[in-house]
Amino acid sequence: MTVQPAPALPRRAIVTALVLVVGGLAVIFDSTIMSIALKTLASDLQVPVSTIQWVTTAYLLALGVAIPVVGWAQARFGGKRVWMFALTVFLLASIACSLAWDASSLIAFRVVQGLGGGLMMPLMATLAIQQVPQGAGLGKLMAAVSLPAALGPILGPTIGGLILNTLDWRWLFWVNVPFCLIGLALAWRFIPKDDPTGRPVLDWVGLVLVSPALVGLLYGLSNVSQDGGFGRVDVWLPATAGVVLLAAFVTTQVRRPATALVDVGLLGRRPVASASAVLFLSGASLYGAMLLLPLYFQIVRGTDALTAALLLIPQGVGALLSRTIAGRFTDTIGARVVAIAGFVLMGAATVPFAFADAGTNDWWLMAVLLVRGFGMGAVMIPVMSVAFVGLDRSAVPHASIITRLAQQLGGAFGTAILAVILEAATGGAQSVVDIVHGFDVAFWWAVGFTVVAIGVCFALPAKQKVVVDPAEV
Repeated sequence: MTVQPAPALPRRAIVTALVLVVGGLAVIFDSTIMSIALKTLASDLQVPVSTIQWVTTAYLLALGVAIPVVGWAQARFGGKRVWMFALTVFLLASIACSLAWDASSLIAFRVVQGLGGGLMMPLMATLAIQQVPQGAGLGKLMAAVSLPAALGPILGPTIGGLILNTLDWRWLFWVNVPFCLIGLALAWRFIPKDDPTGRPVLDWVGLVLVSPALVGLLYGLSNVSQDGGFGRVDVWLPATAGVVLLAAFVTTQVRRPATALVDVGLLGRRPVASASAVLFLSGASLYGAMLLLPLYFQIVRGTDALTAALLLIPQGVGALLSRTIAGRFTDTIGARVVAIAGFVLMGAATVPFAFADAGTNDWWLMAVLLVRGFGMGAVMIPVMSVAFVGLDRSAVPHASIITRLAQQLGGAFGTAILAVILEAATGGAQSVVDIVHGFDVAFWWAVGFTVVAIGVCFALPAKQKVVVDPAEV
């Protein structure tokens, strides 16, 4: 079989992608930096960890609420304006977070941050893809647009650890400011202006249904790690309500496609449906492991937060190394083969952690993480690309929302499941051997997520042919 060279990207698509990456880095860094700051924040603000945990939980909930309105906002105001508005909101909220006077004010400002970030994340893919004419290299484009997601796990925890070791916690939020300011200047200058497509009416019924649905699901899953797991009232009650409201939302969207907040009818298209399913499972595997790996190094191997972050750097390096290769092969041989190969690498590189103990060589584990990261990068690019195959310009924002929500919910689900499994396996552990065994069980479950994802990957299209109709770009 002769592999055709991947089509070249137009200059405007490359420039747009790079501009979006600058602003996107602020959101990704903010999320990853906070992952190691909760203990310090709880101590400095003199509140229990259960309270300061809302710094991340509230951000996550706000993120989920904002995502569904992106399609309407772009049609009503234009993508460039929405992007700059969201980046401005994120900038002002970051400054406000740095000036917070207590835990309550910090949590409130994090909600505002989450609203800005929730608007930005789907727009990153949408605005870039809408610059791509038919036949252009979508895999290469997604390799660029998803760059913040690869850099975040490498630089975020490391920067956060350095700040916490040398400066006040308020500097965790000032890190965002340069990215936001530069991102705004570049967006004003280089992102092509797109006029609103009319004055679409906001689907208030859909918004009233989907917002509490996502809040219920995400909030319920975020409480699973506490004592009682899925049996807790604050888990099953909001999660059940969320499922019911989500079902009602889907029903209303199908019945009124012309005014739908999110065009869920796109799930009838094989590329969108299969990519969403794989992104749900990849989110479960990716974010679930992001819970396990730092805890493994800190609890089993006794490292501090900064050392754990440094030991995880090879995983991010691997994700960076695979980007160019994965993007090129996605455009030439198709998403299915690349995604399956990536999940195989992820699963195989997770297995050694299921056999590791407190005495396992650090260099061996870092080498394994390099391979795991390579697989992660190889998975995300083809799956994120294939969802947009054959879509016209107006459908791209809706596909971006659907896939982003699938990954977000998958991450919350995977984290919740592995947290319960880890708690059940290590609860009451009296020795290091028992604790290690608990982590072994949890890592095997993470491997299981990747195995299921491999099976779902066979539903992905083998080769993409069309990206966006050039007449609509």
